[in-house]
Amino acid sequence: MTTRQRVGLRVRVDPVACDAYGYCAELLPERVSLDEWGYPIVDGTPVSSELVALATRAAAECPRRAVLLEQVMVAR
Repeated sequence: MTTRQRVGLRVRVDPVACDAYGYCAELLPERVSLDEWGYPIVDGTPVSSELVALATRAAAECPRRAVLLEQVMVAR
């Protein structure tokens, strides 16, 4: 039996570029939380189709462009 796969998105943060503005956690609390210093912690799971627009907005509105979306293969 073969597993069918599709392309999905995962949120990633560049820790060097991040300045802890926190917009990503405000826009995408389902995938991003903040540590005690205000830096994002992402859970690494693929973004559901319902959250793709919010994830895209979080990446676009990051002042330091530290929020990245990467394509991953996910099983159906």
